[in-house]
Amino acid sequence: MGWLLCSLVTLLLSYILSFCTCQDKIVPGQYITGNHTLESSLGTFSLGFFNPENSTKYFLGIRFNTFPNTALVWIANRESPLDSPGLFMLSSDGNLVVLDDTRNPVWSTNASISASAMNHTTGLLADSGNLVLSFGEDTFWQSFDHPSDTMLPGIKISLNKTSGQRRRLTSWAALDDPQPGRFTFGIDPKGQVQCFIWNKTTRYWRSSMFVGKDTRTVFQNTSGTAFFLSYNFDVDDVYLSYSVSDSSIKLRVWLSPSGQFNLLLWQDTGKKWLDLGTSPGDNCDFYARCGPNSSCRRGEYLTSSPCKCLTGFKAKFPNQSAVGDWSGGCVRENVLTCGSGIKGNFSKLEMVNLPDYSVLLNNRSMSECESECRQNCSCTAYAYVNGTDGSTGTCLAWFGELLDLVENYNIDAHDVYIRVHGSELGKTGLSANSLKRTLVIAIVSAAFGFLTITFGYFLWKKKFGRISRVSGNTSKVTAGGGKNDTELPLFSLRSILAATNNFSEGNKLGEGGFGPVYKGILPENQEAVAIKRLSKKSGQGHHEFMNELKLIANLQHTNLARLLGCCMEEDELILIYEYMPNRSLDKFLFGRYAYDFADSTFDIVTSSLNFFNLSWRALALPSSC
Repeated sequence: MGWLLCSLVTLLLSYILSFCTCQDKIVPGQYITGNHTLESSLGTFSLGFFNPENSTKYFLGIRFNTFPNTALVWIANRESPLDSPGLFMLSSDGNLVVLDDTRNPVWSTNASISASAMNHTTGLLADSGNLVLSFGEDTFWQSFDHPSDTMLPGIKISLNKTSGQRRRLTSWAALDDPQPGRFTFGIDPKGQVQCFIWNKTTRYWRSSMFVGKDTRTVFQNTSGTAFFLSYNFDVDDVYLSYSVSDSSIKLRVWLSPSGQFNLLLWQDTGKKWLDLGTSPGDNCDFYARCGPNSSCRRGEYLTSSPCKCLTGFKAKFPNQSAVGDWSGGCVRENVLTCGSGIKGNFSKLEMVNLPDYSVLLNNRSMSECESECRQNCSCTAYAYVNGTDGSTGTCLAWFGELLDLVENYNIDAHDVYIRVHGSELGKTGLSANSLKRTLVIAIVSAAFGFLTITFGYFLWKKKFGRISRVSGNTSKVTAGGGKNDTELPLFSLRSILAATNNFSEGNKLGEGGFGPVYKGILPENQEAVAIKRLSKKSGQGHHEFMNELKLIANLQHTNLARLLGCCMEEDELILIYEYMPNRSLDKFLFGRYAYDFADSTFDIVTSSLNFFNLSWRALALPSSC
C-alpha cells in the first residue's frame, strides 16, 4: 500500500504543479527536479540537482553554468544528501523547500513571511550566483547570507557583535562529499578584527590584523581589471567582501576540504581554474607554528626549523626543539618581577605581524603607549600602528604569552616592543646605564678610528704619491714612487663641481664599473674635459684608483685619452681626462646592434614582470584576508 500511496501523491503533484519553464525564477505552482535547472539571466549560473564526481548522493546546488564539471559554489541540503534527485519548489508558506522522493522536506529557507505574501513569493537566481526569495521589494532570504565553501563577489563574510550572528565558509568533508567538513573561515568573534581558518575549534591560520574602520584595497592587473577588497568595521557589524570591475572575469575564493584558502581565476583558453594564491602556503602560515614566546622566520627552508625564541627567552623543551618540535614554545630565562628596575626595558622586533590576543588602547600617542605598558607589569609587549584605513596611530598591548609572531612579514608588517628582564639590558641597550656605557664606547671607538685613518693616510701618501703645493691654488700630485715619477695637476673639488655644474645629469656622459663620467669645462682655460668620478657603490677603492693613476700617467699613446689631472679631496677620488667629442672607438666598431639587443632584452624582461603582476597582486588578496 505504501508504494501505491507514493505513486498517487506523485501523480497528484504532477497534475497540480508543472515543470519550471522560466529562465531564472520559480513561482508558486512550478518545481525543479531531475535534470531540469534554473539559469540566471545571462546564463552564468545554473541551479538544479547535481551529484559530485565519484558520489551517488544528490544535492540542490548552484554552479557556473558555462564551465563543465566545475565545483558547486553553493549547496542547499548539505546536511541531508538525497539518494535520487528531489523536488525544489515553493511551499504553501512561501518558503523555498527541497523534498525527498517521499515528498518530505529535507531543507527549507525557513524565512518569516507575512500571510499576505505567502502565495506570491518568487525564487530568483541572479546572475551574481545569488538565490533570492522575495515578493515585490521585500527580500525574505538570500543564499549569499548562507555561504557554503565558496566566496563569490558580493558575498560578505561577517560578524554582528550585538547578535553574535556570523557568516562564514565551511569546507566540504571531502572532494566528493559536500557535507560540512572540519574547516571554517570567518571573522574572529573575540579580540581585534582578523580572519581565521579553524580546524573544528582549533585555530589553524590567521590573517593580518585590521586596524581602522571603512577601507577598500584595490588590486589591478595589466589588462586594467581591478579587484576590490572591502572591509567595514562598524561598532556592531564587521564584514569583508570583494568585487571585480569586469563581470566577465570569473573569480572565486574556495576553502578546500584540507583547510587551504584558494583564490581561483577561470581561464577561458585552458578551460580550467588558475590558482593565484593559497593560504596557508608558507611553513610559518600555520597558526602558532613555533609555540608561545617565539617567532617563525618566513621563507627559511634550509634550516632544520624556522623557529627561534624571542630575546630573553629559551626553549621550554630543548630536546624537542632540537628535532623541530616547537609546540612547547619558549619560556623566560629570568622570571620578571614587578620592580622598578624592569619597568622600562623593551626589545624591539622589527617587521613582524602583530601577535594574537592584542588589547586596543585608544587615544594614545607613541610615548603614552610605551609609558602605559611600562607602568603595567602584566604588559608583555606593545605596538603603535597606523590604521588600515589610513587613520593615525593606534596603541596595542599584549598581556600574557605572545602567540603567532612571524618575521620577514611582507604585508602589514609592524614593529613590536617586547618586555625583557633586567639581565637582557646589555642586549637591548635601553637602560640609562646602558646608554651611558654605549656612549663612552662610541666616543672611544670614534677617537681610535680617527687616529687610525690619520695614520693610514700618511702611510698611503708615503707609498703612493707626494702632493706638492705650487703657486696660487694649483697643486701637483706625484704618481709613481720610482724613477719614472710623473707629476699631475691636482684640481680642487670646488673647481670640479663648477666644471660639471655640481655633477648634473645633463653633463653625464656615461657610467662604468669605476663610476660615472661627466663632461666639464675647466674655469682656468675653458677646456672641455671628461671627469671620471669613483662611485661610492663601486667595489673599487684607493688602491685601484692609484693603480689607474700611475698606469695612465706613465702611458702615453696617440689613440689613448690623456690623463690631465686628478682630485683627491674629502672622500672624493676623481680623474680628469681629455674630452673625446666623437665618442669612444667601440661605438664605431660595434654600432647600435649591441644596444638594440640590450633594449629588446629589457623589454622582454619587463613584459615577463608585467605578466606575473596579476599573480603577485592576487596573492596579496587572501593574505590580507
